[in-house]
Amino acid sequence: MNGDEQLLRGRVYGHDHDDPDPGPRRDRFYVVLVGGPLDGLLLDVTDWTPDRITAGAVLSTELGRFGAGGHALYDPRPGDPTRFDWSGDSP
Repeated sequence: MNGDEQLLRGRVYGHDHDDPDPGPRRDRFYVVLVGGPLDGLLLDVTDWTPDRITAGAVLSTELGRFGAGGHALYDPRPGDPTRFDWSGDSP
């Protein structure tokens, strides 16, 4: 695991790396991103509708195949509402 990957583990997607409290909050619901460039990050889906969760997530990242401006695609894992699996990268 490289330094960037280690820095991301246990953090919430979208929080700044220098946030004094980058971890999850008790009043929020998170899914774990599994695989791909954002592996191990938590994604806050508290305010998402069931349809939105079913659609998965397209998340901006500089760590994917397309670098800056790229996106990582994550889909909900069937039978496990707490995990989204990486399905690829897009520009």
